[in-house]
Amino acid sequence: MSQFVIREHEIEPLPGLPGVPPAGEVVLWQGRPSSALVARHLLKIRWIVGYFLILASWAVVAGLNDGQPAGGILFSVAVLTALAGVLIGMIELFAWAVEKTTLYTITTERIVMRFGIAISMTLNLPFRRIDGVALARIGEKSGLIAIGLLPEQRISWLIQWPHVRGFRFSKPEPSLIYLPDADKVASVLSAAIGQYRGARAEQPRIIVQDVGGGVMPRSVAAAE
Repeated sequence: MSQFVIREHEIEPLPGLPGVPPAGEVVLWQGRPSSALVARHLLKIRWIVGYFLILASWAVVAGLNDGQPAGGILFSVAVLTALAGVLIGMIELFAWAVEKTTLYTITTERIVMRFGIAISMTLNLPFRRIDGVALARIGEKSGLIAIGLLPEQRISWLIQWPHVRGFRFSKPEPSLIYLPDADKVASVLSAAIGQYRGARAEQPRIIVQDVGGGVMPRSVAAAE
């Protein structure tokens, strides 16, 4: 599917699109992933904070049991705090970069994903090459939308990460990740695919399932 991936888009006639849409094609929605959701669910920042809190608590308890002076205990806690601050800062910076460098677009004909922190790329997914879509909620309104491709369509999981579903290495599924308004986006996409396929006697397929984390379970997949 490399012919649908554009590595450079220094000049965008319209934000998020590699070229001027053909006559009759209309942009229905544009949006980005939430950096807060990326940090929380993809990069597990809460787990990391909890890990360093446990380490700091252990340093205090161990220091007291070993009879270390208060200054030594405070120094150990300060070092752990500094390390935690650096790591958390790097995570937040990466999550912010994911949000700022990503732009998803849904039109009446396709899904366009512009992404990439180091190397910016655009993935063009015409509806005719999409086998099905799936929505996984991670909150009341937020969630992820995975895009199942026809068997002959292939993408690279590594190049597409983190804009890809879970750990499906054998058959990667590009995904609109950590959307704060996933329900609305799913409705727009479902209606767009329905209108597109309606004229071709095809039906859109979308499954909605609530999940508690950022990775969609195996059961959330395109289905008849």
